[in-house]
Amino acid sequence: MYRLTESHYIYPTPGGAYYATLSPKIEPARMILQRILGGTETPLLNLELLQSWSGLEGEEALELIHRMQARGFVQGLEQPQRAPAGRMEELLPSFLRELSDDGKVVLAESQGLYVGSSGYPHETAVELSALSSELVDLQERHAGLVDSNLGLAGGAWALVNAAGNSEIGFWPLFYGGERFTLIAGGMPQFNCNAFTSLVWVLGQRYGRNNE
Repeated sequence: MYRLTESHYIYPTPGGAYYATLSPKIEPARMILQRILGGTETPLLNLELLQSWSGLEGEEALELIHRMQARGFVQGLEQPQRAPAGRMEELLPSFLRELSDDGKVVLAESQGLYVGSSGYPHETAVELSALSSELVDLQERHAGLVDSNLGLAGGAWALVNAAGNSEIGFWPLFYGGERFTLIAGGMPQFNCNAFTSLVWVLGQRYGRNNE
């Protein structure tokens, strides 16, 4: 039996924000994470809200939130957190520069245009965004090999050096029916609050709470 502590505000960790955008497939845990990030303020957790967002009842809903906490997807806060305030285009650069050890990061949309950039000249950001669109097409054409035959999940691509370390990587992000690509030069630094804030900004624009 599980008992829900209803005095805390639920907030995704960077790992939870990553899981929220890892796949276009919507399942209960991803639904909860995207609902939180689609709101303007972290909600006070209660069973009614948990059941409504997950589509599960009673003990199943409590077991789900227990598993999410055990996997490090969510955390309980004593005070609510508010979504980043401002226009997405103005907010993105400050979050993006924290996601790589050299501060060079681009966020591109599926058509090959970039919606935010840090550290790269405009022309380079444009070309990288176009390249990311071609990689999306490549990934989709060979999904049977990568996903089924090789059993590799995630869909990220990278150019690596002789030691196997990423020189530049391309990570897909899915939110609200949209696909983005996070392009990071150098070593990625996704395990930080800036990543959660980035996904929260996407949630404000594309989240289900805004449909």
